[in-house]
Amino acid sequence: MRKLLLAFASIAITSTLFSQATQKPPLHGKNWMAITGKPLAATAGAMIFQQGGNAVDASIAMLAATCTMWDVLSWGGETQALIYNPKTGKVIGINALGVAPTGATPEFFKSKGYGFPPEYGPLAAVTPGTVGGICHMLAAYGTMSLKQVLAPAMQLAAGYPIEAQTANSIERGKAQIKQWPYSKKVFLTHEGEKREAPEAGEIFVQKDLLNTLTKLVEAEQNALKNKKTRKEAIQAAYDRFYKGDIADEFVRGAQEQGGLITKQDLANWKVKEEEPMRVNYKGVDVYKLQQWTQGPSLLQALNILENYDLKAMGYNSPKYIHTVYQAMNLSFADRDFYYGDPAFNKDQPMKGLLSKEYAAARAKEIDPEKNRADIGPGNPYAFEGRENPFTELLKKRALESDTTGKRNFVPAHDNNNQTAMLKKAEEEYMDRLWRGTTSVEAADKDGWVVSITPSGGWLPACIAGNTGVGMSQRMQSFVLDSIINPFNVVAPGKRPRVTLTPTMALKDGKPWLSFAVQGGDTQDQNLLQFFLNMQEFGMTVQQASEAANINTNQLWLSLGGSKIADRKPRPGDLLLSNQTPEATREALKKMGYKISLGNRTSGPINAIMLDRKHGSIWGGSSNNGEDYGIGW
Repeated sequence: MRKLLLAFASIAITSTLFSQATQKPPLHGKNWMAITGKPLAATAGAMIFQQGGNAVDASIAMLAATCTMWDVLSWGGETQALIYNPKTGKVIGINALGVAPTGATPEFFKSKGYGFPPEYGPLAAVTPGTVGGICHMLAAYGTMSLKQVLAPAMQLAAGYPIEAQTANSIERGKAQIKQWPYSKKVFLTHEGEKREAPEAGEIFVQKDLLNTLTKLVEAEQNALKNKKTRKEAIQAAYDRFYKGDIADEFVRGAQEQGGLITKQDLANWKVKEEEPMRVNYKGVDVYKLQQWTQGPSLLQALNILENYDLKAMGYNSPKYIHTVYQAMNLSFADRDFYYGDPAFNKDQPMKGLLSKEYAAARAKEIDPEKNRADIGPGNPYAFEGRENPFTELLKKRALESDTTGKRNFVPAHDNNNQTAMLKKAEEEYMDRLWRGTTSVEAADKDGWVVSITPSGGWLPACIAGNTGVGMSQRMQSFVLDSIINPFNVVAPGKRPRVTLTPTMALKDGKPWLSFAVQGGDTQDQNLLQFFLNMQEFGMTVQQASEAANINTNQLWLSLGGSKIADRKPRPGDLLLSNQTPEATREALKKMGYKISLGNRTSGPINAIMLDRKHGSIWGGSSNNGEDYGIGW
């Protein structure tokens, strides 16, 4: 009788959830919306909007501010963006991810005993991409000068009251920070005292970073004085960072501390524009960046789930959770083997992977009664009329993949897994959950919409010389052996396959949703469920942001650890909200799931919905973390 009552309670929760109040109110605006990972950074976006900037200008100001505030990223990291251009009616992809430097080869890292490139320090760094991404987006799609959009970040660099979250993260990471002299100089403002990091509310000053940002603005302003166009002037700032005196100091500082990045690596690197990947799910066009991100895995999962009546299953019912979990496992199995930098190999079967026919075939692999622990990569080449060149490698991979072992490593970055929750105190777990990256969402009344998932250079960061710029740690997303992923083996000049994944959805050719989240391998898991919450269950953007998600660990981790065993999949591991009814938990256990519970099942989701019916803009941000926004 008790289980029957709990089952009825589950049905009641499903039917009443969408009318319940959220913990945070939704944001509303008529003219613009600015949402990101720090309140002060959202204010920076609002300042630019109030000065007449468009959504691109405002998003750049927010990005610059979050980098300056070390919101788990810094100026030496990477930027991935989708921009809707109302003048052309098209979604544009921005690839501002750095590349592996000269000398970064599998042999080099294996000679040092690594199973993957390291997590921290100068050898973890790809070339910086965010500065180039900012300059490119501003020049091509913004309206303002670099001086205008960087002004809030420069004020922050001159000194801002640091938040407890960042200050405490510095204190926890001080042992590593002390390895790097330029980082120690910036972060340990009370060196030698019991607490060496800044205190919450202390005015945190970054003189070197302010000097670097000042040099960028000087380059732009000098070019304007010499009658250069706005775009040419922004390019002058770009060149000073990647080819001039800033580059000289960055490379000197990186190499002094053991890094590989050369001046030529910086000079050769370029921002790329690309046509995003797209699928149509029940009349909605969903856009992701290409396979150098994990973004297409969400599109694959949508194609698989289109074969099911999810609404009839009920939100987070056992059948729904099982079906979504299995679809994610299938799409992540393909991600883990077939995704990588398309500039290095044109043979990736993305047409097959994103075809409806392939999705239907993969859907047939789902057992409706139990979890399949043996799910591996499929054969998308068959859906392109080609032979799979990796047949033998896949056979060897299946034999060598031990899916019974347990990872005992908890990644210090982009982490949202149950092991952390079980082993760490709640405060530390929540800090790990909130960390990972940040996201930037912006929209304006003229139709510009921007979604950015930047990252890299997070704490504890290794700062490159006297630039004040923290170096990226994205090298760790490469693999060293083709048996794991033949498309993502590290090589100089190559971009790693990253987890960073902004999203945009259009209805009738017009923007409907712009959304992103932090959390490494959980990003496209949580974004998939956010989208389904709105599309299938009619939630508002704030309800969908706060709604309980599920997480799977039946995938290869993209970050953390130095050994193969650290990243292996954990079949059947399922993270559920601790509010999940017992009847649901028991039903899932019978399907073969190993369940962990948490009060947080997602990193902070930031999202914007364009309300065509009322001509307004809705903003949503989940009820954890410091993420929020401002609308007008």
